[in-house]
Amino acid sequence: MSKKLFIGSSSFSKEQTGSVEFQISHSTNRVLKLTDHLKSHDKDYSSQRGLWKILGKRKRLLSYLSQTNLTSYENLINKLSIRKLKIR
Repeated sequence: MSKKLFIGSSSFSKEQTGSVEFQISHSTNRVLKLTDHLKSHDKDYSSQRGLWKILGKRKRLLSYLSQTNLTSYENLINKLSIRKLKIR
């Protein structure tokens, strides 16, 4: 999926492509694409490494978003169904 096609199909406008929420949703789509690829090519270690790097970056972005804007974080993880919310 090309970036222009993804921007057009997502709920983010072109001005918001640098936002943390967009970066997280974009990396989530990349993760899904790579995991699908790795199901059929299980010995593709360079793609595995790339997946780990994307997951690490997404984890850091999610941590940043949870510290800065908790409501946006909760909405995003519910929308993308990434994590389960911990009830406090």
